[in-house]
Amino acid sequence: MAATIKDVAKQAGVSTATVSRVINNDKHIAPDTRERVLRIISDLNYTVNNVARSLKINRTHTVGLITPAIAEDFFMQVAQGAETVLRKEGYTPIICNSNEELEEETARIRLLLEQQTDGVIIIPATNRGEHFDMLTSNHIPYVLVDRVVDETKADAVLVDNINGAYEATEYLINRGYRRFGFLGGDIEHQSNARERFVGFKRALEDYKIELEEDLLKYGDFHERSGYELIGSFLNNDRAPEVVFISNYYMYVGAVKYLIRNKDTMKQPVYLASFDDMAFSEVNGLPSLNIAQPIQEIGMEAARLLLSRIRGEELPYPQIRRLKTRLVHHNT
Repeated sequence: MAATIKDVAKQAGVSTATVSRVINNDKHIAPDTRERVLRIISDLNYTVNNVARSLKINRTHTVGLITPAIAEDFFMQVAQGAETVLRKEGYTPIICNSNEELEEETARIRLLLEQQTDGVIIIPATNRGEHFDMLTSNHIPYVLVDRVVDETKADAVLVDNINGAYEATEYLINRGYRRFGFLGGDIEHQSNARERFVGFKRALEDYKIELEEDLLKYGDFHERSGYELIGSFLNNDRAPEVVFISNYYMYVGAVKYLIRNKDTMKQPVYLASFDDMAFSEVNGLPSLNIAQPIQEIGMEAARLLLSRIRGEELPYPQIRRLKTRLVHHNT
């Protein structure tokens, strides 16, 4: 028969409450008591009945994390940061993929509710948030990451997209560049894409530089989009000197186009891009990249969510923006 918490308490000469406090890492337990209880737990091969424990304390110590594209490095680094904080606090993440679809995101929320997760971290797939009401009505706290959602009041952890884009554009202006191209995401439906365009545009306006409509292109934040869009305006007499690209994956596509077509291009082009990851440094092309503290985003989201789970008194909603920094490659 499997050992019970009462067996552990009896052999250790303590109460079952003390055993429970040791299991839950209570810092007020005396070191010698903790060591004795842990030794007995090991000797008896005692394991916690997490199902019974969850029913008793109304907690599963799990947190859902919904990402729009689970295979992409950015989202997995966010997840890694969140998991680092959650693990230290005794929580296990359940990672789900929405495939950038509202219906899938809604289904994943339902699944997490069925699993009785204590909270959810969401990187929104769209700019719609009415399905988040399922969490609110079930008293499950959630935190948005990377993007906010139109007409939805919620905690969020973001980066300072506007100032990050502004600083990069200003730096290039001060280097003498005057003719700018722009490759952006869906500025109508994605808040981060919209904010990065605002920062870029504001810098040009502040320095009295013309914003040329034919050099503004919008895609979907994916590699293929970057490849096709940069090719659409480089091979003509009015090509830009520098192209500002709104995210890493569009940047990867743009770099591939430049490398494959370097012998036919009429003039060189300098790239500036939001995000700084592995490919940014090794592709051999000079660039200015706006680095986000990606893992710290996930860590901060986990900290905020745990604060809500514990019922800490915080103004609502919490909108936390982390700073970016400029990184130069191959210059």
